[in-house]
Parts: sequence; C-alpha cells; structure tokens
Amino acid sequence: MSKTLLLCDCLGSQSVDATGLGAATGLACTGCFTSLCTTQADIAAEAIKDGDVVIACAQEAPRFAEIAQDFEVDAPTFIDIRDRAGWTDDSASTTPKMAALIADGLMDEPDYKSIDVVSEGTCLILGASDVVLPAAQTLAETLSVTVLLGPQSDIVPHPAFDTYVGKLRQATGTLGAFEVRIDAFQQSLIGGRGTPDLSAPRDGAMSQCDIILDLSGATPLFPADHKRDGYLRADPKSQPAVAQAISEASLLIGTFEKPLYVRMEPTLCAHSRAEKPACSNCLNVCPTGAIVSAGEHVAVDPLICAGCGACASVCPSGAISYEMPTTDHIFRRISILATAYRSAGGQDARLLVHDAYGAEMIQLSSRHGRGLPADVIPMEVNALSGFGHAEMLAALAAGFARVEILAGPETERDALNPQLALTLAIAPEKAAILDMADPDALSDYLFDATAATALDAPILPLGTRRQVARLSAKALNPATETLALPQGAPYGAVLVDTDACTLCLACVSLCPSGALGDNPDMPQLRFQEDACLQCGLCTNVCPEKAISLVPQFDLTDAAYTQKVVNEEEPFACVECGTLFGVKSTVEKIMEKLSGNHAMFANPAAARMIQMCDGCRINAQYHSQNNPFAGNERPRPRTSDDYFSKRKDH
Repeated sequence: MSKTLLLCDCLGSQSVDATGLGAATGLACTGCFTSLCTTQADIAAEAIKDGDVVIACAQEAPRFAEIAQDFEVDAPTFIDIRDRAGWTDDSASTTPKMAALIADGLMDEPDYKSIDVVSEGTCLILGASDVVLPAAQTLAETLSVTVLLGPQSDIVPHPAFDTYVGKLRQATGTLGAFEVRIDAFQQSLIGGRGTPDLSAPRDGAMSQCDIILDLSGATPLFPADHKRDGYLRADPKSQPAVAQAISEASLLIGTFEKPLYVRMEPTLCAHSRAEKPACSNCLNVCPTGAIVSAGEHVAVDPLICAGCGACASVCPSGAISYEMPTTDHIFRRISILATAYRSAGGQDARLLVHDAYGAEMIQLSSRHGRGLPADVIPMEVNALSGFGHAEMLAALAAGFARVEILAGPETERDALNPQLALTLAIAPEKAAILDMADPDALSDYLFDATAATALDAPILPLGTRRQVARLSAKALNPATETLALPQGAPYGAVLVDTDACTLCLACVSLCPSGALGDNPDMPQLRFQEDACLQCGLCTNVCPEKAISLVPQFDLTDAAYTQKVVNEEEPFACVECGTLFGVKSTVEKIMEKLSGNHAMFANPAAARMIQMCDGCRINAQYHSQNNPFAGNERPRPRTSDDYFSKRKDH
C-alpha cells in the first residue's frame, strides 16, 4: 500500500507545491494543510490511525507520536522540509529540493551493532579537598565514592566515602573498566585522636573504578578527554561546571549500550609485515588512542572508540570501515538525493554536509535569517571526519555541482583537511570546508557563491571506497589520463631504480595488496597500479633502496593490468642449462666470492654458485671432502652370508 504524504505550510510561512511533490515522490498527497498540529490535528490523527503516513514536519514529531501511541499504531515517518527548504529567501522553486529531502527521509535506517557496558557506580574523585569533599558527599548518595587527594594533604574521615592521599600517575580504560596507578599512595590509620596518621607512602598502587571525576584542574588524563566515556572533567574554579559534572556522574550507573562504530578486517591491514613498518594513517589521526599496533595489523578498542570516523576515511585498504552508517549507505543517500533532485526538475545542486551542530545552524538561519538557497541540499551525517575523499568525489560524480562541509567546533580536522586536499587535486574548486559559527554568515556565503555546473552524465556510486573514488575521478576527468596527487594519497605508482634493483623480490613477498608481483618463469618485477595502497612497505623493505612512491591517479585501463617495471636476463646452469636466478646477480656473487672466500677457494666449489638447485646438490654429494659425506655404506647382507656360517655348508 502506498504511503500518504501530509504537507503543511506552517500557517502560510512557506510555499509548498503539493501536486508537484506528490508527482515527484510517488506518494499519495491530498493537498497542503496550514496547521496540522493545532486546528487541523483531527486530519493528522485520522491519517495516523490509517497508518503508512509520512508527515513533512519534524518540529511537532513528539505531538504526532503521542497520537500514534494513543491509537496503538506505529509512529509516522517525520521529515523536515520547512527548516531545510521551505523557509528561505530564495525565489526559485524549492519543490526539487523538497522532493530530494523526502526521498532521503524515506530510506530505511540500517541496524547498528552495539555492546553492553556495565557500570556498578564505583567513582574516583580527584582534586583538592575544598572541591572534592563536597562533591563526594553529594555523589555518595548514589555512587560508591573514593576520594584521592594530592600529596601532603590531610585526611578528614567521612563515613560515606573513603579518602586517600597520592599522585595519580596513569589511568587507562573507559566507563566501567578504568584502571589507575597511584604513586606516593597513603591511607589513614584507624584510631587515635585528631587528624589521622597516614601509612608510609608507596609507589605503584593499582585500583579499578567505573567513573573518574577529575576536579584537579590539571592536564586531562586522556587525549580528547571529552570523548572518553566515564571520564568527567571540570574546572574546579567554576561552580556551574562542577555541578554539571557531578550531575552527569550521578547518572553513570547501570547498563549502557555502546555503539560499535567501526569494523576491523585484519587481513586487509597494511600496517606492517616482517617487522617492517608501513601504513600508520589511522594511528596518526585517532584522537582518543583507541587504535594501537598489534603486529602486522592494528587493533581497535571498541570501548574507547568515540566514532569520529577519521580512521575509516584515511584507511587505504578498507581494513577499517565505518558502521554508523556504512559507506554503502552513505553512497546510496548521495545517489538518492541527487537523482530525486534531478528527476523533479532541479539542476546543478550543491551538497551541504553537516552534523548535529550544522543542523542547529540551519534551523537558526531558516527561522531568523535567509535560510538555505533552493539549490543547496543539506545532508546530515553522524561523523564529518568520516566523510572522506571517496564520499566527496561520489557526490560530485553522482550529479552535485559542488560539495561543502560545514565543520563544527569539535570536528576532527587531522583527517578532514588532507581528504579535502586530495579531493581538490582530483576535482579542483569543487569542494570546501566551511568554518562558520554565524548562521547569517552561512546563508550569505551560500547565496553569494559562484554558480557551479554538475556533470551531464552522472554515475551510480557502487562498490568499495577505492572503486567509487576511481570511477568518480574518471567521470570528473574524462580527457585526463594521469592526475598528480598530494603526498600521502592512497593511490599511485612505484618508481624502481633498475640500476640498483637486484630483483631479490623481497618487496613482492611482503606487498600487502599484491600490487607488486613476479614472473615464475623470468626474472621480472611487475606492478599493478590499481592495487597499490602507497603504504610504503616496499620502500622500507627494499635492501637496495631502489623503490620510491609516486602518488598519482592513472585513470586509464592500464591501471588494472600488470606491467613490467624491471627485468633482467636469467642465468643458465653451467651443468644442465636450466634457467635460474638473475645473470647479473650470479656474476656479481662470483666476482665477490670466487677465490676470495674460504668456502669458495677452489674452482670446483665456486662453480657450484653457477649451478641450479638440483645440480648443486649433486655436485656437493659427489665432491671430494664433502662435508655431508659419511662413512662408506656397508654391504647389504644376503642369504649367502647366512649360509656361509653354517657348519653343514
């Protein structure tokens, strides 16, 4: 059964073309109402009761959800077209934009994975006594509190919580699983009059807790401390900040769902091989320290991961992928937004990517300012840092004329800036990051921006991030064969110094993506550019330092085939003529060892260097003074030997 679309012009404050939207979305639409949330609520209630209704209003979603609950039916789908499209100073038609937003809102939300985190309410409070003791008294009503005062502090016993003295040296973990190490640890001695005596200080005391409330005013215990679950930090000089931290800490008891933001596939990781370092992109951009080296691959701690998505955007192999939502879901959203806009008659749309901070900026701009232009389609994502070059290029190749990313005050830029630079190398002047805190400035920028033109023949972004990026680059640069890319790009070629390369093939055996290969029949080094991750492992493992990286994008079909980057004449065995090894290498070894090394002092031993494996073994076995030779093999016994010893023969 087709869904019903309920439209409302919010007391005539926006222009809504009900007929056009019905035709563009394919939904049943009986017209545009004026006040569905108040005077026309009976119409909305009847539609909700019938089910399968889409209400083009997000502001009054709680009101309509209550109506659905009263009727014991599923809540409607709510899509905001007012703040993002209807409220605008643009005189152009907003119908294509509204149709695109409705199509995006009708997409099924993917299921997300999570794990349970249990906090039993064990809380450690750090800081000076004049701040932490009142906080401890407040929290002791709901949590199991322990206070850690600084060295040389006096302890005032309190029956509701324990107090210790020491210096916190190290803290690891997250909500429900913190581990702390304390130096100069002292505890009070029970009994006596006056201030209790303290035990002798000792270093290395260890303990566990579920929550850490840091009121010390010192350096944070963790990188990106605001992203560490269970770690609350406040300025001890600010009473409102301390009160807020105490309130938040009191709620951190029970079982919580922790989303699994990323998925790790160790077999694809190009972090290291044979103890030689290679790619460390994710380690360099992770703000929380959730990613650590684990031998030949990296490991992600899902309890520490805060879901910024930066690791997924910089991973060249796809070993780390973002799961909230998946890259495939983002590609489908981009495609649906672009397709629905064009199908409704729109041209040259611009994509504005934002997070929750940007959504608030758009709401303020639409209510109190000029709003967004009719050709700017907002797209909200959970993590801006995860919107990398592949997603930007996919948007441009799918039919958007330009991509703008509205950054917020907490947006991680270590990954986003290089991803933008890579995008601009492939599609110059087609993308930008907007650093704006003023809604009016945002509107002015978007209204005054120079018009851009979208592709005439957009693509359908399907596949992995690398596949979509290559397909998009080809669509955006149809007349270009090779694009130069900035350093650190995950695409490129290798440059082999043929004079230095000995074809030892160490690079081939360790290449994590199979971009470097050999020829089992000839001394050749082959390379396939499409598979190269530019991880740098080949440059690190090459004993001759004969390999260097060339970041580029070969947009021709040659990138999908292997090409020979170095080859030499094979050496023929001096005994049987079988081809083996590299002629120049064998000759160089003969030059260095023959007559110059004790093991190859005589010509017969040196000649073994020029033999294949089989002939070399035979020559060693039959040579004089063979180090592997044993005593003469005894003659086999026969029946004649047995009979010769009998007396009757």
